[in-house]
Amino acid sequence: MAKKEIAISKRAKISKAQQNMLLAVLGTGLVLGATIAVVSYCIKLINFNARIIIAKDQAIVDYSETIKNTGVCKKPSGDVYTVEELKKCDPKTLNASDVPGTLRANILNVLAADESLAMVPSKGGDDCRNPETDKQYTYKELSDKYNKAKTDEEITAATNLIKSCSALRLVPDALPSHQNEEALLASLNKIFNMSGWQPESIAPASSWRTYGTEIQGLNPLTVNLSIKADADQVYTVLNNIEHSIREFDIRRAKIESRENGLEMSAQATAYWVEPTYINEVREIIPVEEKNGGKK
Repeated sequence: MAKKEIAISKRAKISKAQQNMLLAVLGTGLVLGATIAVVSYCIKLINFNARIIIAKDQAIVDYSETIKNTGVCKKPSGDVYTVEELKKCDPKTLNASDVPGTLRANILNVLAADESLAMVPSKGGDDCRNPETDKQYTYKELSDKYNKAKTDEEITAATNLIKSCSALRLVPDALPSHQNEEALLASLNKIFNMSGWQPESIAPASSWRTYGTEIQGLNPLTVNLSIKADADQVYTVLNNIEHSIREFDIRRAKIESRENGLEMSAQATAYWVEPTYINEVREIIPVEEKNGGKK
């Protein structure tokens, strides 16, 4: 009987030890599983935060490039603007000479000062006459007036003077910012009137066709020209078209001799450019990536 009780006691102790072992293994498994889950979450969180930081750094670079290229502020001391540099930046206190090579400098110092464009007579009238000299504003006078402007009203007034009295006034006529067939027809009609020749009709918008151009950023608008007149009149019309502030690129031309002069038919292409804007882009960073790309 004693031996039997001893055997039962040993089996009970072994069973209890096995239970403790199973509990220990189960506990270890739970801890290991929780650890793996936490580590996996931390890795995903670190990866997510890293992608946010990369996107944020790229946004800072893009903003800095935009500010630098447009000439809103002077060039940064490093690759990007610091917070202190942006706080100190005041576009009103900057002259075009302070931001060389920027869009602002190119417009005010290069395009507005173009002597060839400035030779075209101004239509500004008294608005472009300097009250101090009673003569048309020179570019230097317009530039000095703009650089000395401090308040918003003074800057706006100086800017409007440069737009209407400097070579910039010709930009909308030379290269319009939208497709306007009626305006182009009016330009052609003015050239014909200057040449002393009146066409029988000018092609309506429905008969216009567009042809491709190899110049990036320019949109073509092509019209068919037909001139019937004596040789001197045809030459005068072509000469005035050639000297027009707006480009008329004659791609094809055919001239035939008639009893009362010449008959010329040609295809001329004018150009226009779409406005350019600075668009703010919003980028959403997904929590997870799939196959190396955004999910």
